[in-house]
Formats: sequence, C-alpha cells, structure tokens
Amino acid sequence: MKKTSGNPIVPGWYADPEARIFEGRYWIYPTYSAPYEEQRHLDAFHSDNLVDWVKVPNILDMRDISWAWRALWAPSPIERDGKYYLYFAANDIQSNDELGGIGVAVADQPEGPFRDALGKPLIDKFHHGAQPIDPHVFIDDDGTAYLYYGGWGHCNVVKLQADMVSVDSFDDGSTYIEVTPDQFVEGPCMLKRNGLYYFMWAEGGWGTPDYSVAYACSESPLGPFNRVGKILQQNPDVATSAGHHGFLHVPGTDDWYIVYHRRPLTETDRNHRVLCIDRMEFAADGSIVPVAITFEGVAERPL
Repeated sequence: MKKTSGNPIVPGWYADPEARIFEGRYWIYPTYSAPYEEQRHLDAFHSDNLVDWVKVPNILDMRDISWAWRALWAPSPIERDGKYYLYFAANDIQSNDELGGIGVAVADQPEGPFRDALGKPLIDKFHHGAQPIDPHVFIDDDGTAYLYYGGWGHCNVVKLQADMVSVDSFDDGSTYIEVTPDQFVEGPCMLKRNGLYYFMWAEGGWGTPDYSVAYACSESPLGPFNRVGKILQQNPDVATSAGHHGFLHVPGTDDWYIVYHRRPLTETDRNHRVLCIDRMEFAADGSIVPVAITFEGVAERPL
C-alpha cells in the first residue's frame, strides 16, 4: 500500500495539467505529451485520496473536432449547471490566416465523452499579440466566468456568457482585455483566496530546464497583475522544467496542492514530461511559499 502519491503520480508522458474537484473526487486533465502530430486525444485521471489515480482514456478525441487537425493540448475543465465544459487548444496556429485556436467541448459527466460544442474555435485570432492557446477557465464567487489564455508572451482575459460557449463583452464594451504580467510566457492559472486573486503563469521555454511558474496578486480578476516572484522551478537533484500547472483546494480548509509537469533528470526528449503533485502553502502575509518539488509527492487526503 502506497503511503504517498510519489512523483510522477501516474505512468506515461503527460503535461500542462489542470486539476479540479468534481462530484466529490479529485480530477486531473493533462495534455498527452508527444510530438504535435501525435497529440490527437486527451485522457483524464481521478482519485479519491490523491495517492491512487485511475486513468480515464480518450475523454476527447480529435476525430470528433471537425476543425482540428494537429496538436490538441492544454485542457481546462469546469462544471456549470450540471454540465462539464472543457476548453482546449488545437492546431498551434501561427497567424490569423490559419484555422485553429481555443475550442470548447461539453459533456454530462466529468469523464466525458466530451463533444465539440461549436463546430469551430471559440477564439481563433490573435488579439493584443496573444497566441490563442493555453486556456484557463475561472468562475468567480459572483458567478462571472472568465477565460484566461495566451502564448507568445501575451495574456488576455475574456468574459464568458452564461452558456459557457460564447464570449461576452466587458462593461466598457471591449471583448479582449490584455492582462500580461512581466515575464509572462504562457500557461495562465487563477485562484482566489481570502478575497485576493492569485494569477500564475509559466516562464521560460517549455522544452528547456528553466521552465517555471511565477505569480502576481490583485484585488480584481482583471488585474493589474504585478509579478511577485517564482513559486515553482527545477531542482537539479530532482527534476527540471517544472511548470504549466493547476491546483487543488480542499473545500473548507486552507489545504492547497499544486499539480504540474516536469522532466526527469535522465531525459533529453523535450516531450518526456510527467505529472507531479506537491503541497502549495501560503505564508502569514498571504504570499505563496516557493514549492519544494519532491519524489515523495503528497500523503493520502480523502475528501
């Protein structure tokens, strides 16, 4: 019987994990890490205790997305009104002349199967210089749903309508608001704690050892986001390229976990990324304590 999760927590090459609690169970939704042309499906994993994880294969398949042809990655799920919405990036478009961007799929249960909700991308153009990749969905306490996304050093936020599959406008009439913090590269992530918004993102290059996570705090989900510092990075004794993360928060507690990918020390293939989990803690002043990446992972924590 395992006493801790160990890191990596599951076998196989995976990256860009988003983590949620659905129906009283922990869930992780990662990218299937492979060369772009082979990233044609998404798997998910669930656990009752953070230690033992069960794989749910093929929750979304590229064959069910009419407009996608390569590079399906960076899933971000959310539940609303009994439906499950999964935002994802596809095709890795390099200009507005290409078809692709951020899509959304929907399912009746956390394990899918998810089906393309629109038959086209939700966001398919570059706005404020942000490549339409790496979506992260966040529902605020007032019920407002936001989608943060971006690559190429720029991050935008859009407001989602109540149907979760169409974009709304902000009070000033704008649709895309740039919220790029200093040194942002990609992989945005938002959490709220004690009324403060903690905005996190990936820095460095995803194929390089210095891939890492930094954060900012704000009193608004729209920023401004002034960079505080790094909270997750490589440890030459453990692993490199620790980045592009999600998080889990145990309801009714101040227990937080960071779920992320990293590269084993022995590996040189940039696609060899594995899923890991470690504790994420806050100092008395509300700052995030830099995370120690471990081989042990975390102890059992039933919900």
